[in-house]
Amino acid sequence: MNWLILLLAGRVEVAWSQSIKPTHNFTRPLPTLICLVLMAAAVWLLSQAMNTLPVGTAYAVFTGIGAVGAVTLGIIVSDDPVSVGRSAALALIVGGIVLARITT
Repeated sequence: MNWLILLLAGRVEVAWSQSIKPTHNFTRPLPTLICLVLMAAAVWLLSQAMNTLPVGTAYAVFTGIGAVGAVTLGIIVSDDPVSVGRSAALALIVGGIVLARITT
């Protein structure tokens, strides 16, 4: 169950990462509020997953999901560049997440 909570925490972190830019350096009240709520929710979910998962594993998976999700959304939504290097980096992160899951 805690792996599912960790997966949800990672997905919320992806949403949080995408909510930062619309705040315009935290000068717009509603986007800033949304950003802060998503941030708090992501960290709270992470803390729940850490009840039974090792801290290092949980945090590495959490940030890995966030990184892969943020880059992927950047490519899809914002037309960020795709390169062999970026693709290889994402593959390594995903491989690390899978390895962490099967060895924990």
